Amino acid sequence: MQSIQGYLAPPIFVVFFFGVFWKRLNAKGCLWAMVIGFIVGLFCMLVDTPVTLGLVKSYPEGSFLWIINNINFQYFSILITFISAVVMILVSYATSQPDYEKIKNLAFGTVTDEHRAESAASWGWQEVAASIFVVAVILGGYLYFCG
Repeated sequence: MQSIQGYLAPPIFVVFFFGVFWKRLNAKGCLWAMVIGFIVGLFCMLVDTPVTLGLVKSYPEGSFLWIINNINFQYFSILITFISAVVMILVSYATSQPDYEKIKNLAFGTVTDEHRAESAASWGWQEVAASIFVVAVILGGYLYFCG
């Protein structure tokens, strides 16, 4: 289950992360990052599954499929993340910029001073106390289960 998620989640992470922090990103870059990342992840999954299920004992030692099969899925997750990010950056720069008026206040790079002030003014003591409580519960659970 973890390997499947490790093969398919990196492109989603890349699109979300870059979408929040990078205003030059556009829809075509996101689409191609998802498509290429999904294809690479699916390929890795299709190479690993027959060996995992016992349908194939092993691939011939030293072959391309053997190398792919013997790389830990966590390393492939890093590789898929890197590939998705590179594809997204290249496609985003190769295509037209997004309409910044449409994405105003959606990413950190597009937040206006007015929106920032309006957001800060909307925080009351209840929101701050609730946030501190949530962080304390998460930290407490982490410390409890880490031993």
